[in-house]
Amino acid sequence: MSKPAEPMSPAQAVRLPEYVQYATGSIVSRALVQKPFGSITLFAFDAGQALSEHTAPYDAYVQILDGEGEVVISGQIVNPKCGETVLIPANAPHAVNARQRFKMLLTMIRG
Repeated sequence: MSKPAEPMSPAQAVRLPEYVQYATGSIVSRALVQKPFGSITLFAFDAGQALSEHTAPYDAYVQILDGEGEVVISGQIVNPKCGETVLIPANAPHAVNARQRFKMLLTMIRG
């Protein structure tokens, strides 16, 4: 899959996993929406990568687009697979771990 050169256009179907590519030993992100009311960001995690535990003042939704992730929310481990979504409640300590490569869409709702 190659990364689309252009940003998303209205009234057009796209394959979100193609908008972010894996990179060896890295986490790659691509912001699709950055607005005062929220954000939508794509991530590609290489195996062994992680986002350390942190909190956010807003609800967040993690949707797995490729592979399987590990999300730890308030000490509870959730392993969502491709096509599954997990809600991370506002102010809950959480972390994201890549036991294997995976891609996710993160939607933050502010307010």
